[in-house]
Amino acid sequence: MKAILIREHGGLEKLEMAEVPDPVAHPGEAVVRVRAVALNHLDIWLRRGVPGHKFPLPMIPGSEVAGVIETVDDPRWRAGDEVIVAPGYSCGLCAACLSGNDPFCRQFGIFGETVSGGAAEKIAVPIRNLIRKPASLSFAEAAAVPLDMLTAWHMLVARAQLRPGETVLVQAGGSGVGSAAIQIAKLWGATVYATAGTTAKAARAKALGADETIVYTEVDFVDAVRGLTSKRGVDVVFEHVGGETFERSLRALAKGGRLVTCGSTAGGEVTINLRLIFFKLLSILGSTMGSLAELHEIMKFVEGGRLRPVVDRVLPLSEVAEGHRILEAREAFGKIVFEV
Repeated sequence: MKAILIREHGGLEKLEMAEVPDPVAHPGEAVVRVRAVALNHLDIWLRRGVPGHKFPLPMIPGSEVAGVIETVDDPRWRAGDEVIVAPGYSCGLCAACLSGNDPFCRQFGIFGETVSGGAAEKIAVPIRNLIRKPASLSFAEAAAVPLDMLTAWHMLVARAQLRPGETVLVQAGGSGVGSAAIQIAKLWGATVYATAGTTAKAARAKALGADETIVYTEVDFVDAVRGLTSKRGVDVVFEHVGGETFERSLRALAKGGRLVTCGSTAGGEVTINLRLIFFKLLSILGSTMGSLAELHEIMKFVEGGRLRPVVDRVLPLSEVAEGHRILEAREAFGKIVFEV
């Protein structure tokens, strides 16, 4: 089959369209013919490399997959069923998995990070990772759901324990995970402020449900938050940028506020003033992905139209390098999806 293959870290030239063996389903697995695969910053990190982290190269990227079952041995499924693939896998049997804490499983991994993903014509996945694709969604829209929606949900609902009436600052509201966070925070009854790099992105974030938007290239977002909250600050900052933004995000919090983070697209090294943490009784919460049970819960809201994937554009898989360029240049609002 054809697949995007990364043999070594580097620039866009390291994205190779290659012929690789078709996947073989082991017991408890299904083979899915991929129809669409969404792009994530995880794919960028896989290509570039991350200092101190070893990826098992060569690897096929692609964590978010929608497609059609080709082979399966399970009475609940049959060939031809349209599915979304849950991006995280775990043993399903340990105490962590059985209690809904999949990321704590010692076997937890993510397609396209710890094993090859779905930027290919086919992928073999555990049957427990299959989720029925809502008929209302195209394959491209379906591929834009699982990773970012699950990440944002776990950050806000499980880690930050967001409550109705609280205030949330969503950093980079035009990103895939940011556009999901705006919707989830509003679903939970919060007042949402979202940052964006341009007025056009700010307008789209507001159309998604943000109560107010802040164009961070034009104003200091900390000052803007203080103005919007009568100098109080927000209860929760939804953070995935890192770099110099991180401590300023802490300064945007109210006393007792929580910062929840899942990434570091602008840099993993940050400076923190500890006095700020203990004087203001702040909490810093790390978050990675979420549980399979949470993803099934999310799908109820997606099927009901209360959460929706945001697709910026759809490209053929042959244009994977262009997709990477667009994401790195921050030109997209929402998800870039490749059709296979």
